Amino acid sequence: MANITKKVSWSSRADESGATGERTPLLNGSEQNPHSRQDSLRGRPKEIPHNEKLLSLKYESLDYDNVENQLFLEEERRMSYMGFRCLEISRWVVCGLIGILTGLIACFIDIAVEQLAGIKYQVVKKNIENFTEAGGLSISLLLWAVLNSAIVMVGAIIVAFFEPIAAGSGIPQIKCYLNGIKIPRVVRLKTLVVKVCGVICSVVGGLAVGKEGPMIHSGAVVAAGVSQGRSTSLKKDFKMFEYFRRDTEKRDFVSAGAAAGVSAAFGAPVGGVLFSLEEGASFWNQMLTWRIFFASMISTFTLNFFLSIYHKKTGDLSSPGLINFGRFQGDSVAYNLYEIPLFIAMGAIGGLLGALFNILNYWLTIFRIRYVHRPCLQVMEAMLVAAVTAAVSFTMIYFSNDCQPLGPEHTDEYPLQLFCADGEYNSMATAFFNTPEKSVRSLFHNQPGSYNPLTLGLFTLTYFFLACWTYGLAVSAGVFIPSLLIGAAWGRLFGILLASIPSKDTIWADPGKYALIGAAAQLGGIVRMTLSLTVIMVEATGNVTYGLPIMLVLMTAKIVGDYFVEGLYDIHIKLQSVPFLHWDAPATSHWLTAREVMSSPVTCLNRIEKVGTIVDTLSNTSTNHNGFPVVVQVSGSDEPAKLCGLILRSQLIVLLKHKVFVELARSRLTHRKLQLKDFRDAYPRFPPIQSIHVSQDERECMMDLTEFMNATPYTVPQETSLPRVFKLFRALGLRHLVVADDENRVVGLVTRKDLARYHLGKHGLEELQLAQT
Repeated sequence: MANITKKVSWSSRADESGATGERTPLLNGSEQNPHSRQDSLRGRPKEIPHNEKLLSLKYESLDYDNVENQLFLEEERRMSYMGFRCLEISRWVVCGLIGILTGLIACFIDIAVEQLAGIKYQVVKKNIENFTEAGGLSISLLLWAVLNSAIVMVGAIIVAFFEPIAAGSGIPQIKCYLNGIKIPRVVRLKTLVVKVCGVICSVVGGLAVGKEGPMIHSGAVVAAGVSQGRSTSLKKDFKMFEYFRRDTEKRDFVSAGAAAGVSAAFGAPVGGVLFSLEEGASFWNQMLTWRIFFASMISTFTLNFFLSIYHKKTGDLSSPGLINFGRFQGDSVAYNLYEIPLFIAMGAIGGLLGALFNILNYWLTIFRIRYVHRPCLQVMEAMLVAAVTAAVSFTMIYFSNDCQPLGPEHTDEYPLQLFCADGEYNSMATAFFNTPEKSVRSLFHNQPGSYNPLTLGLFTLTYFFLACWTYGLAVSAGVFIPSLLIGAAWGRLFGILLASIPSKDTIWADPGKYALIGAAAQLGGIVRMTLSLTVIMVEATGNVTYGLPIMLVLMTAKIVGDYFVEGLYDIHIKLQSVPFLHWDAPATSHWLTAREVMSSPVTCLNRIEKVGTIVDTLSNTSTNHNGFPVVVQVSGSDEPAKLCGLILRSQLIVLLKHKVFVELARSRLTHRKLQLKDFRDAYPRFPPIQSIHVSQDERECMMDLTEFMNATPYTVPQETSLPRVFKLFRALGLRHLVVADDENRVVGLVTRKDLARYHLGKHGLEELQLAQT
């Protein structure tokens, strides 16, 4: 089958090897070829068929479990108590560095956006003011649309052509990484540079996006880089932190980086820790929590410190994160018992609107996967969205006659007068003619009566569709701020409508309070985070009073939304066919056992194996396995071989590269023994087997795997139930789990894909197809 379906994926540079998809028996025993649909599409090469019932074989697992071979154990046993103390100290140092660098990146993004957006809005504002008197506002519209498109074009070109994985918010990718999936190129330096430049372009270009999601990705990339003490992209090794060059340590640091990113974005250190806990890490301990909290605190502190210098108030550390909701004080804070049902109702509305947003975005993403998969098309789509956003905003401002008196609090915005009387401004313009963060703040804090209900209604409607269209473009952008903005707008509308009900109480409704609750409901309805989001909102508003209402609202939004469709990030993970493991095995999977889910037959290697056999096994493209059980034959008897260890593809490649053959070791007594350092230096980009040259004579040599294999791999008996296998695999963060029989002979191997295949669908337990694409 020559033209295998190529699916556009996060890495967008999927290996286009024409391997046919594996045929997997379905639960009812019938076999089905996942590519039968595709033959009928041969005549239409423009469309990329997409089937979400597939699970991609392209993604590898990370090894959270240490390879306990003889080299590792010798090194650990040689290390003194002081050595371990020094390692612990260096972990804290790395976390501090992660915090500082993440804070600096947040600071850079913030200042760049503020300066560039300021220039853009000043230019457009001057132009509009000139043409309001003279007529000819269409020129202003053109100027605004062209400026937006040009800026967004730069952001889209660097993403689409240089690093496609930097598109979007990066939260789904980081979720997958912390879940233990190796997403190609996700934590590279190039990704970070493109991410930061791209997010500045997309926010300044006036798209309906926020800069908070990308901060989380940026923090993760910083963490992955700093903790390794070198840059593989720049080919520079600083010879420090060499002990951390393995998946176990790196993944812990990446969770600290993600937390530092949340903390810099929202000024919410505790929210950051909870985000990493809720969304990511499958493996958690107290010291890790404490270190992550430290990284988060340092990142918020760094951001505040440098922003205070920038705002010429050196040492004033009171402005928290990139998004500052402002403080809620005085009467606007109080809420009564009878308002709690109202809050819960708002949560339900948020859940419904969030589910609608996710369903629309889901269909849009499928459309993009099928038709908009060329980089030039992606750039054109982004420019189109930018121009349409400017045109819609302009039209709304132009036809709005909602004039408000200009108060003393409008110094930091760009109020537009347009057709209003002198000393008044157009209130639709405060919502549209601004960066989204400032719009959120004005919705929370402007005086009651500063918005017309019609203005808010129209704004909610247009911004909802604009934000939905924008998420998933080939630009770096988050969905947090647009969600908050949509929610704040309809929440404030809700508050205004309540206040119009005649009642004795004057406190009925400060619209700002309802704007906050609406914002929480909308964001919860779209992304479905509960714990971390409550804390982030409480920390960002600087007020614990709203803890309970926000929690109730988020719970309601999640329950209502989950009834219809999953959260936005989960949808995008599923659309990429990633083998994501949730917290627990599917509820009805107790009747499946390890024998039914394992992959077999297994390619095993002998403890002393011929080099030719190893090279052929690794070069076999049809299997492409990454772990090989090592077996030993009982000498003098003809019974089958017993399991004695497990060795990884990456280890075998390093052994072949250094030519660790038994014959050579005998002939050259001076031959240096291979150390763990050799494996760490090759990590994380091990060379492919094709790049290693083995001569014909060397193929006849033997290789002894005894001191390099993991001699104590985890094994389970064949009769183990699926939930038990799942729990062991997920909690220990394994990559391979060997299934052995009573005689300790290998009968199968369980990997991530075998477990992720089973999920609860509408008709009970379903099994996904495995495909090479």
